[in-house]
Amino acid sequence: MNIVYLTTEAVPFAKTGGLADVCGTLPSRVAAAGNRAAVIMPAFRSIRRSGIPIESTDISFAVPMSREKLVGCRLLKSTLPDGDTPVWFIDQPQYFDRDALYGTSHGDYADNDERFSFFCRAAIMAMARIGWSVDIVHCNDWQTGLIPSILKSDPNLPESLRKAATVLTIHNLAYQGSFPRESFHWTGLNWSHFNANECEFYNQLNFLKTGIASSDVITTVSPRYAEEIRTQEHGCGLEGVLESVSDRLVGITNGIDMDIWDPATDPNLPVNYDVTNWQSGKTQNKRVLQKSFGLDASDEVPMIGLVGRLASQKGWDSIVPLIRTHLSEQRPTQWIVLGSGDARYESELRELAKAHPNQFALHIGFSDKLAHQIEASSDLFLMPSHYEPCGLNQLYSLRYGSVPVVTPTGGLANTVVDCNETTIADGTATGFYLSSNDPAGLDEAVGRALRMRYHDPQRWARLVATGMQQDWSWTKSANEYIELYGRTLALKVTPKRTPPG
Repeated sequence: MNIVYLTTEAVPFAKTGGLADVCGTLPSRVAAAGNRAAVIMPAFRSIRRSGIPIESTDISFAVPMSREKLVGCRLLKSTLPDGDTPVWFIDQPQYFDRDALYGTSHGDYADNDERFSFFCRAAIMAMARIGWSVDIVHCNDWQTGLIPSILKSDPNLPESLRKAATVLTIHNLAYQGSFPRESFHWTGLNWSHFNANECEFYNQLNFLKTGIASSDVITTVSPRYAEEIRTQEHGCGLEGVLESVSDRLVGITNGIDMDIWDPATDPNLPVNYDVTNWQSGKTQNKRVLQKSFGLDASDEVPMIGLVGRLASQKGWDSIVPLIRTHLSEQRPTQWIVLGSGDARYESELRELAKAHPNQFALHIGFSDKLAHQIEASSDLFLMPSHYEPCGLNQLYSLRYGSVPVVTPTGGLANTVVDCNETTIADGTATGFYLSSNDPAGLDEAVGRALRMRYHDPQRWARLVATGMQQDWSWTKSANEYIELYGRTLALKVTPKRTPPG
């Protein structure tokens, strides 16, 4: 099969979240299984900072954005770093040569409706020019949501493109690309498509809803999240739309790069280790981290790690009170936090770090090296998210022997097995669930974990070893996608039978 991935993010070229990890890895894994894969994305300013060579091409064209506005662009080309999978960039500086991908600290760019309408239309024109016969067009998130509708409705497209099967992956339903009705004219679609069954949602243009309504298959990044987004609690207003397409909605859990995230070979770690010697390996890594941040030197005191965005969605409304309680009551724990986000949480964490420098370490910002070191040094890793489409840090934590404490939602519920008498007995337990998503529920779950670590070291060792031996590789996820592509393509090319009568 020939599969083209359409996205706005792919590591190492552009990243704001997990979308980039998926689109920077999945295409290569699918290609390695005997398929042909390519990526098409905008030529954001960040691609030139990736350190990977970018080639010019002689392919250029113009997109008629309106009767009065014709916007030209050219294609640039590179490859994903872990293989020869080509990446094609839509180079249009007016839209994409900016400091950030989607907006600034003051909000989204005011012309995102125009920018990503252009990207959708230019990506389709690019597919018609790169010399491929495309079987599957795999769209990702709202920024590509117009593409399935355009492919189905534009009679001027090559027949090979109109016959391609479309897959849309929802990485986070909270981001939908909703714009005023007037934005519809940028799409190039006939106004007849601005209706409740296609592009219109409460008299606005909704990119994501358009993709959901017109794609052959919709996927999301974990089976549990595929169920949750059909409920009022997690549906972000689109639960009814998603329920109507439930027969073609599938959840596939994201994977991780098991070569990059491998404590036995990780070059970011002072000391490497594996499942046979994790106790000594994690202890030695902890010592180095304690020294570098000025924490009390202790092998026995458990270290609790957190990495990620500082936002209420991630459970910081529960985490900060718990950290404050542990520090004020001088409970025998150490904490290390890496992340950035809401100014409120950054300020509160800075105050805690200043007041308790021997027990609490803080790095505002991001450091890939430090993220690896925290996973290797921590005994526990907290992810009490209010919702989590998939999550990756819990998978890194399992790999590195840092026991995850999580809310049983979305991908967290699909990847972490709660520790109880049954799962301990059958050897499947890998972490701890919150009984309630609030500070008390988080405190109870952390307390259960710490009691086992202190008072039942044999069970704790079994728990860690079970997690470290889990297979959450991209190979596993890629095989599920390949199977899905095959089923989708078969349904697409099978002639529809005339209903009896």
